Amino acid sequence: MLWPMIAIALGFLGLAVLAVLAVRVFVEVRRLSGQVADAGRRIADASGDLERAASDLARAGRVVRP
Repeated sequence: MLWPMIAIALGFLGLAVLAVLAVRVFVEVRRLSGQVADAGRRIADASGDLERAASDLARAGRVVRP
């Protein structure tokens, strides 16, 4: 009777550990997805700034060129 109870307790402990690890993975994935979204927004902003700077430079080049 002792061995089946130990096996059940160890099984429950294993499931509890797996549940804790799953929650930790879920939290880290949420944090990483937020960082990826933030990086995507920053890249889009930098792309827009670069596009504006390039068009301003092209406009200035046409004015200087004879």
